[in-house]
Amino acid sequence: MSESHICPALRTDEADLGELERDTWSPLHAVQPRPKPPYDSFFDSNHRPEDLLVAEDADGTVIGYIRLIAPTPLACNRHVRQIQGLAVAERARGRGIGRALLRAAFAEARRQGALRMTLRVLGHNKPARALYESEGFAVEGVLPGEFYLDGQYVDDVMMGRSLTA
Repeated sequence: MSESHICPALRTDEADLGELERDTWSPLHAVQPRPKPPYDSFFDSNHRPEDLLVAEDADGTVIGYIRLIAPTPLACNRHVRQIQGLAVAERARGRGIGRALLRAAFAEARRQGALRMTLRVLGHNKPARALYESEGFAVEGVLPGEFYLDGQYVDDVMMGRSLTA
C-alpha cells in the first residue's frame, strides 16, 4: 500500500465516509437498496467512529474503511470481533488497501483482547471471498438463498478465523 496509511476514524471523516459508501455501493455486496438523497448520516448509535479504521491517501483523503465491532453485547462473546463493512474507493483498488485494512483490523482486534474474528459475505461476491480466504478466513456456515437481490437468490456466507495463530 503505497503513499497511504491507516488510522482510527474521526467524527470529521463522516462526510467522506458517507460519500465512499455511496460511491462503492454495489449489488455484489449490499443487501440494502442504493442510497438516495437525502442521505442518512454515516455515524449513528450502532455505527460509531471508534468502530472504524480508515485508509487515507497521502493528502488525507479517505480511500477506504473497515468497521470492526463486537458481534453481541454478551460477556461470553467478548473474545470475538466482527467485520461489518469494508470498502475501498474504486480509484484506490489494486494497491493492497483492502488487505492492509484487514491486517490492521486483526491487530486492533488483538489489542482489544479478541481471539477470533468473523464476518458475513454474500455468496456471489467472489473477489471479497478470495481476499478473506487469502487472509486466513474459512467458511463456517452458509444460509442458502438468504437474500433476493437483483433478481436472484444469494447465499449469506459466514466466515471466521483465529487471531491467535
